[in-house]
Amino acid sequence: MSDSKVLTCPSCAQKNRVQISAAGVPHCAKCGKPLPWLGEVSGADFGLAVESSPVPVLLDFWAPWCGPCRMVAPAVEKVAVDLAGRIKVAKVNTDEQPQLGERFGVRSIPTLVLFENGREKERVVGARPAAELRSWLDSKLHAPAR
Repeated sequence: MSDSKVLTCPSCAQKNRVQISAAGVPHCAKCGKPLPWLGEVSGADFGLAVESSPVPVLLDFWAPWCGPCRMVAPAVEKVAVDLAGRIKVAKVNTDEQPQLGERFGVRSIPTLVLFENGREKERVVGARPAAELRSWLDSKLHAPAR
């Protein structure tokens, strides 16, 4: 399972293996609460992980050398925890997956793209504080696409 990651349940601390391309929303095996859905995505699993996702996906285009990307990472991870069961967070390392950056016209990182029903709904470029990122997501989730 190359697309799986072991996550710790924020409610009961149980360790759970979660696949980024799972067909349903992951829940803790012990307490049953929704788990944060956060993982790396490649071109090979993009269709299953993002386009076929049962919930909206926040796609984070980043690179390890990017200072603003490292600054926004905790906010992105917090969103995955706060909105567990309502959103999936997928990260794309643009150094390792340049074709995905090109496909979506990413010219600057960090770029955060919100997908719903397999299609891009909105995007924001640049680092955002956790509260601003959460407010942006809350305003976009389940709102009509532009």
